[in-house]
Amino acid sequence: MGFLKRTNKKFDYQPRYYKGEGSPYKIKHKFDEFRVTAGENKGLKGKFNDAFDELKNSGRGVNKTILYIIFLLVLIFLYIIDFDLSIFYK
Repeated sequence: MGFLKRTNKKFDYQPRYYKGEGSPYKIKHKFDEFRVTAGENKGLKGKFNDAFDELKNSGRGVNKTILYIIFLLVLIFLYIIDFDLSIFYK
C-alpha cells in the first residue's frame, strides 16, 4: 500500500562550481544593505520619512538643478491651468 503514503520529494540541487555561502538563486539588490528605504513594506508616511532621513544623512544634499526643474514645471503647470497669482498681492 505504498501509493497511499505520499511524501513530497525534496530537491537539494547545488550547482557544481558554486563555492559560496547561501543560495546562489536568491535575488538581492547590491545596494540594499546600504539603504534604509529598502526592506519591509511600510505606509506612505513611513516611506517618506525614511527617504528624508536618508537624504539628510547622505551628506550630499539635493541637486540644485533638480530643484530648478521642479520649480519651472510647477510654474508651467500653474500657467496651463490659468492660476491667478494676483491672490498673493494686495
